[in-house]
Amino acid sequence: PPPLRHVADLKQGMRSVLEPAADAYWDGVGTIIDQSGTTEIRPETTEDWDALVNHAYVIAESGNLLMLGPRPKDGGEWMQMSRALVDVGEKAIRAAEAHNEQGVFDVGAEVYEVCTSCHAKYAAELTPPNTRQ
Repeated sequence: PPPLRHVADLKQGMRSVLEPAADAYWDGVGTIIDQSGTTEIRPETTEDWDALVNHAYVIAESGNLLMLGPRPKDGGEWMQMSRALVDVGEKAIRAAEAHNEQGVFDVGAEVYEVCTSCHAKYAAELTPPNTRQ
């Protein structure tokens, strides 16, 4: 096997790698409606789009990291959910590379579903009460 050395445990990897990337992806496109009116959030520059693409890559590759070494919780659903993160991450990459604002927004919802489904099974304490199984 390759000479891997796992530096981050599961919680640290989530906290320092996956969560910041997912948050940044979710924050990339949206609408805020408040007392001040409506604010549209969207990437404005090539650099903004590049950053969104990079966050999507981190999401996708994080699914692979979840399947390595001591991180898997089991060989069944854990692996399926980790693979689902890779798959939805690839969709996120394509949407961001295409500069597709609605696609980024829609795939962001899919990323959220993958994350909350896994949290509901493996980290219920981190899952919003309305999404727990």
